[in-house]
Amino acid sequence: MIETPGARTELKPWQSGDAWLAGGTWLFSEPQPHLRRLVDLCAMDWPALVVSEHGLEIAATCTIAELDAAVLPNTWIAARLIGQCCRALWASFKVWNTATVGGNICLSLPAGSMTSLMAALDGVGTVWLPNGTDRRIPIIDLVTGPNSNALRPNEVLRRIDIPAAALIRRSAFRQISLTRHGRSGALLIGTRPSCGGGFTLTITASIIRPMRLNFRHPPDAAGLAAAIDRNIAPGSWFSDMHGRPDWRRHVTLLLAEEIRRELAPAAVS
Repeated sequence: MIETPGARTELKPWQSGDAWLAGGTWLFSEPQPHLRRLVDLCAMDWPALVVSEHGLEIAATCTIAELDAAVLPNTWIAARLIGQCCRALWASFKVWNTATVGGNICLSLPAGSMTSLMAALDGVGTVWLPNGTDRRIPIIDLVTGPNSNALRPNEVLRRIDIPAAALIRRSAFRQISLTRHGRSGALLIGTRPSCGGGFTLTITASIIRPMRLNFRHPPDAAGLAAAIDRNIAPGSWFSDMHGRPDWRRHVTLLLAEEIRRELAPAAVS
């Protein structure tokens, strides 16, 4: 059974066997015999994108294609990360036009590049609670592990807000896969304020959950490598057919150093 509520007030009480439906690219990709009812969130017709002086509001049901096609202010120089992260999915145009930003985040795969994008740009999710109230949670904290997140079964990710302050930063992007069109083995994003200051490195895909390292001042090569090893426990490197933990650590350190060099002032290079 598929239900199509037109508003939040039309959502029925959650039952065992229910699932939220957005794009459905994963949900329909394999049998789901335990499910009895799908609740189609797209029926609520949320605006895909809202641009304001405060930043960018992205509906959970916004498709990858809609996000990639967004026309944003020229001053938002970090917005180039949107296209880079969309293409890191290595999906066909059919998937791009169906898969949603919220679905990619809620699936909570280590290689989910929408999680990478939102975590790097200080994205904050608004979550609908069943009692009619909301809670807000940074996307960096929403994904807690492979296919694991902080959402309860009856909670809905309504939207993600990216502040304008994050969109005016300088940025650097690096991604690597074992094969040309394979799933990301490591995806790293570095950002720095345009006027100088600190340095932030977001690490995803190579570890079991997103991690962001914040530096008050740009580190040197040794300091960055030490911070990565200090903050990522040996058991936190992800392992599957798309990459072994030792390889993922190795390429993470290499890509992190490339990002550091790209964004660092000459005096620290």
